[in-house]
Amino acid sequence: MQLIKSLVCLLIMLCNMVVQAGSLTFIVTQIPSNTPATDTIFVAGSFNSWDPANVNFSLSSSGIYQRIITINNVSGSQNFKFTRGTWQTVEGNASGGFLPDRSHNVLGNDTLYLTILSWEGNASNSTAANNVQILSNSFNMPQLNRNRRVWLYLPPDYQTAQSKRYPVIYIQDGQNVFDAATSFSGEWEVDETLNLLFNQGNYGAIVVAIDNGGGDRLNEYSPWVNNLYGGGQGNQYVDFIKNTLKPFIDLNYRTLTTAPNTGIVGSSMGGLISLYANAKYPNIFGKAGIFSPAFWFSRTDLLNYLNGVSIAAPIKNYYVAGTNESSSMMGDMQNVRNLMVQKSGQDTALFRLKGRSDGAHSEWFWRREFRDAYLYLFSSIVPENVAISPLAGLSFVLSPNPTQDQLRFEWNSTVSLRLAIYNTAGVLMESRNNLFSGDSIACQTWPSGIYLAQLMDANGQTSTIKWIKE
Repeated sequence: MQLIKSLVCLLIMLCNMVVQAGSLTFIVTQIPSNTPATDTIFVAGSFNSWDPANVNFSLSSSGIYQRIITINNVSGSQNFKFTRGTWQTVEGNASGGFLPDRSHNVLGNDTLYLTILSWEGNASNSTAANNVQILSNSFNMPQLNRNRRVWLYLPPDYQTAQSKRYPVIYIQDGQNVFDAATSFSGEWEVDETLNLLFNQGNYGAIVVAIDNGGGDRLNEYSPWVNNLYGGGQGNQYVDFIKNTLKPFIDLNYRTLTTAPNTGIVGSSMGGLISLYANAKYPNIFGKAGIFSPAFWFSRTDLLNYLNGVSIAAPIKNYYVAGTNESSSMMGDMQNVRNLMVQKSGQDTALFRLKGRSDGAHSEWFWRREFRDAYLYLFSSIVPENVAISPLAGLSFVLSPNPTQDQLRFEWNSTVSLRLAIYNTAGVLMESRNNLFSGDSIACQTWPSGIYLAQLMDANGQTSTIKWIKE
């Protein structure tokens, strides 16, 4: 009899526990302004084994700066924190420091209204201007099968001048471009420089800064292998900017998309890869700022490559270095500059070369020189009649647009083109090496949204067209 009574009591207790289990709704009324627009916010806690990236615990949007999630079948004391997918992107206190675990005792169907004050390590010592944001902490690089943090600077009048479009500058070593808190040895202060110039009447430009890959930096910043230091992934890296990042920026922001309005800039190894991008794709990157370039890394391969190219599109270069940085620096720059003049058939005045007696291989020097380089390269804005530049002589029709299941491509030629389709997160959805007018692709299983179809001819000329999947 005593055993039966004990079992009954146990069953009653279990039933009470089930009845008492409730829900916990988190409504986040405000998130930090530097939260990347593409990042997902998760809640991790005692209710999910503290998993910082469990997709079942991701918050959904409910307003411009509001996130919401309801967790069912919870009761008692629950500890938790918000993350952006890793413990390196966990929420912090008001000054960007460590925030202890949050706690709440669930008594029924409870709702909490909360504010995320900061992301740990990203608040108190940031020097980035208010018009700088992190576009993504993990922008997909399909050409290299890795992800990377990408920064975005928008001109001061971007939100108010709704009909205005801007030139775009792509800069390497992005962690050194805007923010001393993320820089290796000081920042370039590109945001402060451009804001000041804008206040003095300059037209303005969008800047996209790509963090280097740490251990992959030397590999990504040279198309050629140096037997001592690496290299060899430069082609894939440049194709990432050209085929993935630039289409994403052109789709989502008001850009002037043609080569004369597109610059690429870098220092040291970043100068090497920027020069290479300009020489390989002059119809994409019409302007290059080359600061203290590490041409020594692959001198012979670089010169051989430049001797073999023909630069058909108009370009503009700015070279600058300290005259005493190294014994070969100025000579290497002069040789490369001469080849670029020769291969482009343009006037030498479009390839400015500066040697500074006090220059050094350092961020402070490149910070000082950025202003003059920018003003020279973007001394004028080239008007565009269309938002996205077409392949010369070809007119395209994508139909139906919007579409639900099939997208048909037609153009006024029998030539075949290469096709790449990206979503707005820069993910490659479809690619074909030989697409002919009249061909179709099936997209019925794709998520609804805006996509970019990029068509390329045998000479590397491209046309990028927006279309909608319903």
